[in-house]
Amino acid sequence: MKNLFKALADFQQECPTIHKSTQGYGYSYSDLPTIFGVINPLLKKHGLGFTQMLNRDELVTTLFHCETGEKIESTTLIPQNVKLKGMNDFQVLGSAVTYLRRYALSSMLGVVTDKDIDAKGEQEGEALSNERFSKAIELFNEEKLTKEQLTEKLKPFNLTESQKKTLQIVKSDLI
Repeated sequence: MKNLFKALADFQQECPTIHKSTQGYGYSYSDLPTIFGVINPLLKKHGLGFTQMLNRDELVTTLFHCETGEKIESTTLIPQNVKLKGMNDFQVLGSAVTYLRRYALSSMLGVVTDKDIDAKGEQEGEALSNERFSKAIELFNEEKLTKEQLTEKLKPFNLTESQKKTLQIVKSDLI
């Protein structure tokens, strides 16, 4: 396994952080084409390849050394019976597999696709549009959201100074 591990270590030394470039619903992420665009030339350079195979309800990610055939595998369970609004079962499965492929491969390769904020205990998020912020405040004012629900909805986002001031005024009106 020494050839595989040396090649993987060399790959990791050369692989840059892969910045989040795709916007999802309230979050951003590095999509598979972006990840592949960065890693594939480096994998080739270091004599590495990978496969990601579906095996019943699992995703099996295999990293291999092309010259020696040395390999490591990781198996990820695909969650079952997940329902997502507006998606049929096949669309949900496709979303789950794509999501798991990104994270299983990034994890196996030691690729950084976002900031590591766990040790800091901070929330890291994207900016919240004024339109979505105003809608949340409107729901709160109409008593369709409690103070706790409003806080929870806004928690994942980085608020602008103006949004923070508005939120302070809305919360202080409660006291």
